[in-house]
Amino acid sequence: MVLRRVLVRAAWLLASLLLASFLIFAVANALPGDMAQILLGTNAAPGEAEALRERLGLNRPFLVRYLEWLGGVLQLDFGNSYIGNRPIGPLIAARLEVTLSLTILGMLLAVLVALPIGAYAAARRRHLDGAAVSALSQVGLAIPAFWAGIWLVIIFAVQLRWLPASGYVSYWDSIGQWLLHLILPVISLALVQGSVISRYVRSSVIEVMQEDYFRTARAVGWSKTRALVRHGLRNIAISLLTVIGLQLATLLVGAIIIEQVFALNGLGSTLLRAVSGRDLGVVQAIVLLLVWSVLIINFLVDVAYQIIDPRLRRAAEAR
Repeated sequence: MVLRRVLVRAAWLLASLLLASFLIFAVANALPGDMAQILLGTNAAPGEAEALRERLGLNRPFLVRYLEWLGGVLQLDFGNSYIGNRPIGPLIAARLEVTLSLTILGMLLAVLVALPIGAYAAARRRHLDGAAVSALSQVGLAIPAFWAGIWLVIIFAVQLRWLPASGYVSYWDSIGQWLLHLILPVISLALVQGSVISRYVRSSVIEVMQEDYFRTARAVGWSKTRALVRHGLRNIAISLLTVIGLQLATLLVGAIIIEQVFALNGLGSTLLRAVSGRDLGVVQAIVLLLVWSVLIINFLVDVAYQIIDPRLRRAAEAR
């Protein structure tokens, strides 16, 4: 039964991926303006624009161009950039390390900080310190990531000169410098995400503490921490997976802005340059990569529900 449900979700995932690719290609090609004329400029001869359209394949039917583009994408061939005629695949691969490093480390730090903070705020919710922690998480929700990044640069890079204010060093060149250059941007991203996740963790822990099995564990002499670890982790994990799946898209958007604040040459910076230069091939490829990533991660989270929570499996089998 579980396998059948996973296969059904996989079929829906495939349909969603195809629909997303079609919409992205359609919107990009529906934008006003003649790409050939834009590339040649206003002083181009009348026949040059038509010859360029022929060379770029822009005068072929829409569906033919979409199917050729999709076939190339499935083979990791995104075509060539309109600006500079460079292959898009290697261009994205070179920028992907920056965005992946920023996103993965940002989410990891957010989760590692939010788990103990959320649990502490729940366990001490009737005390002043617990209320203070909860209030601080509310403040974190109100602070934009870019604003936090600017202040972190002012304090730790400009005033104290402890950390670099911008730039990126590849993981393969120096692990130490890689981490050093990512500390400030990762903290900027994790601040908001950690606040969101900690609120969900707090709510989940409070729900667990009100369950009968938790009270029974406490009645037989278990400490609050042991009872939470033994009986509450599975419920907290389910809520945590939900939040991570929902917040990942927000984290990717935040990474695009943070890359600008810290001068990181990642996918976000490349996307903004491509948009400003109307390099539609690069725009299509990066947007497709981001959308597909979110869809796939949401699918994996949905499948993980079936593994973590046996109640979902029993409910599926009962239907």
